[in-house]
Amino acid sequence: MASKSPIIQIAKKVCPAVITVIVSKDLPKVEEFYSFPYGGKEYILPMAKDGVQSKMEKTQIGGGSGFVISKDGYVITSNHVVSDTTADYTVILNPRHKYPAKVLSRNPINDIAVLKIEGENLSYIDLADSSKIQLGEEVVAVGNPLGEFHDTLSAGIVSGLSRYITAFGGVDHQMQNLRGLIQTDAAINPGNSGGPLVNMDGKVIGINTAMIMGAQNIGFAIPINYAKKDLEEVKKFGKIVIPFLGVKYVLLSKEMAQANKLPVEDGALVVREILGEPPVIKGSAAERAGMKEFDIILECNGQKINLKNPLANVLQKCKIGEESNFKVLRDGKEVMLKVVLEEKV
Repeated sequence: MASKSPIIQIAKKVCPAVITVIVSKDLPKVEEFYSFPYGGKEYILPMAKDGVQSKMEKTQIGGGSGFVISKDGYVITSNHVVSDTTADYTVILNPRHKYPAKVLSRNPINDIAVLKIEGENLSYIDLADSSKIQLGEEVVAVGNPLGEFHDTLSAGIVSGLSRYITAFGGVDHQMQNLRGLIQTDAAINPGNSGGPLVNMDGKVIGINTAMIMGAQNIGFAIPINYAKKDLEEVKKFGKIVIPFLGVKYVLLSKEMAQANKLPVEDGALVVREILGEPPVIKGSAAERAGMKEFDIILECNGQKINLKNPLANVLQKCKIGEESNFKVLRDGKEVMLKVVLEEKV
C-alpha cells in the first residue's frame, strides 16, 4: 500500500489557522439602475437621486488571506490586504466563527500587517526561521484564492531566494518595491495574498504576497523573519516603532544621474518637493546632524543605498537612540555624518 503524502498532515495542522480577511465599508445603497447606451453597447449604471440622501449599507470591497499565530488571536497578513485605513475588517476562521479585527500595525515597506482578534484557544501556526530556507526545499502555499475557494493548498519548491520585484497592490494599487523575497512555483493567486507559505514541518517560512501576471509557476513570499520584528514591537509597544531621519529625497538611477549630470548613479538625493516643507525637516535628526539639500546619501552603517536597497529599508535596521553613520556626497566630496535617529511619530 502506497504511503500517504506528508501534505495531508500539513493540511490538518495548518488549515484550521488560515483565515479569510473581509474588507468592508459603509457605501451608499443602490436601489435603482438605468440603461446607458454608448458606442454600440448598453451599460447598466446606478441611479443617483437629486436632493435625496442615499441610505448607507455595509459593502464588501475586498479581501485576502491571513493566518493566526497565537492562541490569543494575533494574525499576520499582507499590508496591501488591509491598507485602507477607513475600512472595517472581519476575520473568518470558518463559516460559524467570524471576528471583528483590529489592525495593530501596517508596514508598507515589507508589505506586512499585524491584526488582533478577540478569541481564546484558537488554532495557530508556528513560525519557522526563514534564514535557514534552502533552495529546492519543498513548500506548501495555503490561502483562499479569489475569496471563494477556502483552504486551498498548492505544493512546490523554493525556486529562488533574495528576489527583488516591483509590485502593485492595495485598494489604490500603489507601487511597492519588495526585496529579499522567496520565489516559489507553488501556485499563488489573487486572494492568496497574506496566506502562509509553510515548510514540510508545517511551520511558516513566508507570507504569500505576489505573482507574475502572464507567467506560470512564479510566485513570491515575504520571509517570515521580517514579520517577527514587527510582531515583537507590536506586543511591546502596541505599534511598529520606525526610525525617522527627517529628509525628503529621491532614489537615484543611472538615467536620472545622466540626465542631471550627477557624479554618482546610486544613493538618495536630498531634495525639496515642488510644494511643501523644506527637504531637511526642522528639528529632525537629519538637521541636527547637519544634512543639507542636494546631499547624496551613499551609505548608512556601511550599507550602500540604491534602488534595490532603498534608504527606507536601510533605516529599518537602525536602532532608535543609537548613533548611525551616514556617508554623504557633498559638493563632490565624501562626508561622514553621525546621526542619532528618533522614533517616527
